[in-house]
Amino acid sequence: MLHLLPSLITLSSVFCGFDAVRRAASARSGDDVQRAALLVLVAMVLDALDGRVARMTRTQSAFGRELDSLADLVSFGVAPAVLVYQCTLHRLGLAGVLGGFVFTACCAIRLARFNVLASRDAGRDAPPPRYIVGLPVTGAAGVLVAIVMTEGAAGGQLGGAGAAPAVLAAMLVASLLMVSTIRFRSFKDLRFDTGTALLIAFALGSSALVSARWTPGFVVAGLTGAYVLLGVVESLWRLPRTIPRFRSHDEEEFEPQRHREHRGREGREKRI
Repeated sequence: MLHLLPSLITLSSVFCGFDAVRRAASARSGDDVQRAALLVLVAMVLDALDGRVARMTRTQSAFGRELDSLADLVSFGVAPAVLVYQCTLHRLGLAGVLGGFVFTACCAIRLARFNVLASRDAGRDAPPPRYIVGLPVTGAAGVLVAIVMTEGAAGGQLGGAGAAPAVLAAMLVASLLMVSTIRFRSFKDLRFDTGTALLIAFALGSSALVSARWTPGFVVAGLTGAYVLLGVVESLWRLPRTIPRFRSHDEEEFEPQRHREHRGREGREKRI
């Protein structure tokens, strides 16, 4: 029975994604869309929980990994796209439909790439990686959920026709980040020490303050935006180290000659 627990948690995430789609598709008011956005947040919590439960109970399996990917596609690929379409993108017609499809397609590509890399490293006894390639689907979904949840706090302005192109652009940027090679922190290597405890306390305290002062939507927007910005800034910081030193054609052409002259001098010195 214990080995079924992670799968049950994953299926609960699927239910949240399905119900979010149902509520968004039949929404009659902004409150229905807000409730659907909250269901996606609950799915994020369940997604973070099922993997940890599987590791704690030592019930990890290839079946669980594949099931988790399918659940993520529903809860973080389809549901957020439908949410934003119902909230704003429906005003753009075909462009809004294509924007939602691009997001869902990039989510599927991101998950397929993750499964390939996970299968390749399955037999290795290595610690969890510090970084993962591409924006996680939960992070991309968080961007869209933040847009939906802050729409009510902004007086409905994000749902207007004037904001629709900007919302579409944000969705496309999140889509491209998912399939990019930018590395984002996984936070799986964190150790619970004094620094980590202080950081968590600060995040929880500031989130509670912002939520009480304004709206929980700004908390989601702040945390998601900080995570995305951290990954982009760290990648730009590492970029000069990954670029090989440029050498001109003349340098490459005369490099063997310099080596021969250097070896010749060394030989003469030894003979002397």
